[in-house]
Amino acid sequence: MTERFSEDEVVTTVGRLTRSQLVRFIESDLIKPQVDAGGYIFQRIDIARLELLCDLSQDLDLDETALGIVVSLLDQLHAARHDLATLAGAIDALPAELRSQIELALKAP
Repeated sequence: MTERFSEDEVVTTVGRLTRSQLVRFIESDLIKPQVDAGGYIFQRIDIARLELLCDLSQDLDLDETALGIVVSLLDQLHAARHDLATLAGAIDALPAELRSQIELALKAP
């Protein structure tokens, strides 16, 4: 079951986050919460992302432009890791002979 958090709950949960920072992160598309009639709805992954944004912006003093670049790179890395895991799963499902051929091809210079 996915936990859902209101804007107030997010500001309380992410201790270093101010409401104005939250608004700026949303306006700059660094965080993309769901929207319903009552306002923004955040999930646990949004909380983790907001904690990372606070760490990067406050501890490393990154501005929103730099944050956008870093977060974009992290998103790309996450997507690449997901793709690699999917590919590895597909290879693992192949017959042993094909897996061996792939392994040999990957070791070739």
